[in-house]
Amino acid sequence: MLIAGHSVAPLLRRPSFADNFIPKVKCNFKLFASEFPAFLHRELESIKDPCARKLASRIERLPVNLGLSNTCIMSSCVKPRTQLDTNPLVLLHGFDSSCLEWRYTLPLLEEAGVEAWAVDVLGWGFSDLEKLPSCSVESKRDHLYQFWSSHIQRPMVLVGPSLGAAVAIDFAVNHPEAVDKLILIDASVYAEGTGNLAKLPKAMAYAGVYLLKFLPVRYYATSLAFSSLAWDTCLEWANIGRVHCLLPWWADATVDFMISGGYNVTAQIKQVKQKTLIIWGENDKIIDYKLAVRLHGEIPDAKIRRVPECGHIPHVEKPAAVSKLIAEFIQAESKIHNRAATVHPNILDSSLCS
Repeated sequence: MLIAGHSVAPLLRRPSFADNFIPKVKCNFKLFASEFPAFLHRELESIKDPCARKLASRIERLPVNLGLSNTCIMSSCVKPRTQLDTNPLVLLHGFDSSCLEWRYTLPLLEEAGVEAWAVDVLGWGFSDLEKLPSCSVESKRDHLYQFWSSHIQRPMVLVGPSLGAAVAIDFAVNHPEAVDKLILIDASVYAEGTGNLAKLPKAMAYAGVYLLKFLPVRYYATSLAFSSLAWDTCLEWANIGRVHCLLPWWADATVDFMISGGYNVTAQIKQVKQKTLIIWGENDKIIDYKLAVRLHGEIPDAKIRRVPECGHIPHVEKPAAVSKLIAEFIQAESKIHNRAATVHPNILDSSLCS
């Protein structure tokens, strides 16, 4: 989910759901609600996107003991289908989002022989937060560390899109032993936290947060996030992007993050020691490419790749291109070169979502 003051009207067209850059999937099957985990909101039953439904069916909750809060939560994630001898890929998501962001790219990565986890950041996604812990930056970092030390236990290639890039940088600097490499996608890393929003009275903070799950707001934000989108696809993706907001603790968790001050990692960027791949949609209307160039210059060991005809969320809009870039980056010095699959640059294999 993206919130931005933006005067440019989104480019909305009338083509059908299967536009030429959208992953092409067969939609002639049905995944019944009973196949979703019981903790997911029933709103998922209305989602038609087969890859979203397929990934949702794989979401599970794992126990994580939080050090700062001295409590245990059931943390939501998608586990890899197989465990390899190489360092795993761990996929985060952006602000107020969930692991469903990876509905198109994760299957392609698995086809390429990559061990991939998709992990929900504390406070968002589908974790059980009935006993709500703090959702500050420090708590999000502690949650990811405790998740890693309990369930992953190997240095990881950490992927952060949008605000998830700030989560990834903050984590990599504070826990370098846990991160082998970084991949930052259209990184939102130069904001000074939540700014004046941290000073809002709680009543006003809650009013603002509740707007985030209002469908027209989600629709507008979704239209800004992508290069060009058919209206029916935009509506479907907006609904996928808001389904986690329907959990009962979502507003409390988001307000807690807002008033805690949020992420301000500008001073940490030059401390990143890991090899880093920066991926950027060339038509990003949310974050200027000049900031990608700045980021590339400030991280000591980084390379940058642009995705043509793509907006702010390339792993949703151009999954084949992104999965290819990620696989090439992590396999460059690994032993799994020979297990890499060839990925077509334009379409998503429909068999992955059937």
